[in-house]
Amino acid sequence: MLGTGSWGTTFAKILADSGADVYMWARRAEAAAAIDREHRNAEYLPGVTLPPNLRATSDLKAAITGAAVVFIAVPSQALRDNLTAIKPLLGRDTIVVSLMKGVEKQTGLRMSQVIEQCLEIEPERVAVASGPNLAMEIAKEQPTAAVISSVSLETAQEVALLARNRYFRTFVNTDVIGTEFGGVLKNLIAVAIGIVDGVGYGENTKASIITRGLVEMTDFAVAQGAHAETLSGLAGLGDLIATCQSPLSRNNTAGRLLGQGYSLASVVKQMQQTAEGLASVAPVLEIAAASGVEMPIVQQVKRVIEGTMDPRDIAPHLTTASDEPQSEHGETGEIAPLGTGSVKPGSGLWRRLFGSGR
Repeated sequence: MLGTGSWGTTFAKILADSGADVYMWARRAEAAAAIDREHRNAEYLPGVTLPPNLRATSDLKAAITGAAVVFIAVPSQALRDNLTAIKPLLGRDTIVVSLMKGVEKQTGLRMSQVIEQCLEIEPERVAVASGPNLAMEIAKEQPTAAVISSVSLETAQEVALLARNRYFRTFVNTDVIGTEFGGVLKNLIAVAIGIVDGVGYGENTKASIITRGLVEMTDFAVAQGAHAETLSGLAGLGDLIATCQSPLSRNNTAGRLLGQGYSLASVVKQMQQTAEGLASVAPVLEIAAASGVEMPIVQQVKRVIEGTMDPRDIAPHLTTASDEPQSEHGETGEIAPLGTGSVKPGSGLWRRLFGSGR
């Protein structure tokens, strides 16, 4: 496990509680020593006791060499540097699993793409994990579920079996694009929810943004090649609900501080951990523009972050291209699951959902 923040430590605990022998790599020797000696990570998971089969080291070679599966939970913008360090240490068949939910700012690449590119490994050796997974709740062994995704179903199943115990259940899919973008995009919607929460708006506003936010997420992901149904699953709707409603969410917290009038620099300074949504706004909007996808919620989040919009004026779910009443379900008014116009009458998915009508 690369990374000893709250999520890296929690997932390491999941693996250890599932029966695996786990080595965590910490950049700071004192952090590794404290985890190894006290079986605690007091900085990120106060009050949580870690299993004895979970060890920590600051020696990268000791942590990686011989590992069948390497899990990575570092800030997305630091991933490339970390991959350069571990590349010579990986075995020929080692599986690499991303626990990160971001896109690379300079390139717009998803984390699995950065892994494949930097490590020069085939996609079948890469997997991603996502879902409604707030670290502290899981560390306290409150039951939840996640999805493991890889273009290789065999790889996804192998990783899923490693992370499966009495409080953590794993499902699998092969839609890596949808699974990753679900984790990325829900962070942006969570920032929006935090902003309106910080301003003092109520449940109607938040429910409207969550609902329309899921539409934006689905339209964006489908335009990149994802399956719409992935965004209605654990990596999409499930993660969106958990992240938007919980004060444990870093992105929700960052948005709430913005809504209370703090500048971006002040928010970053106050946050102990990285809020991936803040770094993902710009590259996501660039990809959306290139794909012809409208994202009014994310656009207004960007303006609040930049300081060009008063947080009190945020109402992204009310933004449409026209003042004329718009159909909730696309141009024709037909009911389409989540994404506007993503499913047309007569299509294979339409028939599976609603029948032939004959």
